[in-house]
Amino acid sequence: MSLAVELVILLAIAAGTAALAGRLALSAPLFLTFAGLILSFVPGMPVLPLEPHIVLEGLLPPLLYATAVRTPLIDLRRQRNEIGLLSVVLVVVTALVVALVVKLVLPDVPFAIALALGAVVAPPDAVAASAVARRVRMPRSVVSLLEGESLLNDATALVTLRSAIAAVSGSVGVLSIGLDFLWAVLGGVLVGWVLAQLVSLMRRKVEDPVLDTSVSLLVPFAAYLGAEQLHGSGVIAVVVAGLMLGQRATEIQSAMSRVTERVIWRTVQFLLESAIFLLIGLQLKDLVTAAIEDESTPNTDVLVLSLAVLLAVVVVRGLWVFPAVYLLGRLNRRQPGPTVPEVALVGWAGMRGVVTLAAALTIPEDVPGRPALVVAAFTVVAGSLLVQGTTLPWLVRRLKVAGPDPAQDALQEALLQQQAAEAGLDRLAATRRPEDAPDVVQTLESWGERVANAAWERLGSNENAQETPAATFHRLRVEMLEAERQVTARVRRDGSVPHDLVERVLERIDQEEAMLDGFSTGTGPSAAEQSSMLTAPKPGACSHLQDRPLTVAPASRPDACPDCLELGERHWVHLRMCLDCGHVGCCDSSPRRHAQAHYESSGHPVMRSIELGEWWRWCYVDSELG
Repeated sequence: MSLAVELVILLAIAAGTAALAGRLALSAPLFLTFAGLILSFVPGMPVLPLEPHIVLEGLLPPLLYATAVRTPLIDLRRQRNEIGLLSVVLVVVTALVVALVVKLVLPDVPFAIALALGAVVAPPDAVAASAVARRVRMPRSVVSLLEGESLLNDATALVTLRSAIAAVSGSVGVLSIGLDFLWAVLGGVLVGWVLAQLVSLMRRKVEDPVLDTSVSLLVPFAAYLGAEQLHGSGVIAVVVAGLMLGQRATEIQSAMSRVTERVIWRTVQFLLESAIFLLIGLQLKDLVTAAIEDESTPNTDVLVLSLAVLLAVVVVRGLWVFPAVYLLGRLNRRQPGPTVPEVALVGWAGMRGVVTLAAALTIPEDVPGRPALVVAAFTVVAGSLLVQGTTLPWLVRRLKVAGPDPAQDALQEALLQQQAAEAGLDRLAATRRPEDAPDVVQTLESWGERVANAAWERLGSNENAQETPAATFHRLRVEMLEAERQVTARVRRDGSVPHDLVERVLERIDQEEAMLDGFSTGTGPSAAEQSSMLTAPKPGACSHLQDRPLTVAPASRPDACPDCLELGERHWVHLRMCLDCGHVGCCDSSPRRHAQAHYESSGHPVMRSIELGEWWRWCYVDSELG
């Protein structure tokens, strides 16, 4: 069977298995790894060996870039101390502890080789961490911490591994290792920064989405290989380039380029992630066979070593995260620190992945007991995925850790959409010219208002509500576009119009329909799901808080107090919204206190803050917060 056929078979199996995991509501990394374990024993199943250079140079850069380009810099800055302690210090500490465990089990193994295994198993996997964390709906702060850690810990581990392997020959000292580590970091940052600057200049002059996306696909490989050629960290170079380009995307790329790039990278990430976890499982048979046939290490020692290393990485991480995350977070007075249950989740979410297995295969062939070391590394990967990954959802439920609040997310999205739409309408009023056609300006004003109102209409919807204007517009316009598409397709079949012209029209129709789906009610939760999430009762609250929804659509502009505007004033501090009628009024810190006045005149007892970043409700009757 040729290599091309084997690749097609593996990608097809990986994509199909990942799709099945989604339909069964299972974690894709775990399901793919388990499927690979089973398939590794099927006769005739193609098993592509995980060549280290293919993984580290071909698979790791695009996966890191796909994560980095969508990671907000503000989250990394906010958690930089915790991320540094986890991605650098914890990796080194884990490598040293594992080295001591290896020496206890196999005293004849040189310390440098033991340290190499420690570096191999030290870093949790970026793909596994984010995939499992998002699947079980962890808090955003936990997910961002895990992703930030996994972006940088591979660099620490690979530099440590490189130094340990060099130390096998006894040719390096502590000073040399320190300088090598320092240059790896600085070299990686320098290459990533320079490449990001060059690509930014190029993108400002490129409007073709195809060319722009082609450049994007080359960036991670150019960053990784360029840094490695200078003996810097290719991982850090990819991460730096991805973070910088992702942060500047709205300034240096056209809208169509961003849409195209997003779709391309989602596809690449899906295929690579699925194939990687399937390949991890498929390696089992060959690795176990090699360890059994290796006479230098007894099978019982291999088993003890594997279990001891797995236990060591789990225990070290569990002990480290409390001082590194909890105590450090509590000392930060600028924002609330993580809770104990959230820290426990960070400690348990230490799944290893393909980088660990690929790094293990870089251990030189002539090292005594190499098969045992590789099996130990694989045990850490499989054990962490199958044990920690499968129990993580249970732990989330057991600790009662709440993920993102759907009602709060819906309200925040609506507020932000309202602000953006208001800015667009203000720009229209400022830039329109007297000679502009009035009907064109009116159409644009109506379009901006429709976009702004769509999110609020979703908040106010329920199972028995009448169809909202945005939903009606979406339904009718989609029907019109379908008729346009049918006519265009018929012309394409009869060949009366050149094919390239037909394709342009079809592309325009498809783009408009995709745009409509972006703010229609048909793309979010169902009406029943929306009604449930917006009216979820709060246990222990007063009866007024329990009876009121978490949010409603406002009865007036959500960014202004209508009573103040009626008086010709704009001096309110914060805005509140009645959860009975949607009336918006200014807070008690404002001169007029219209929210309080609305309660006194209407008797509606519960209001909520509609400021960005706030989600609390207040009962005037019982003076209770909920």
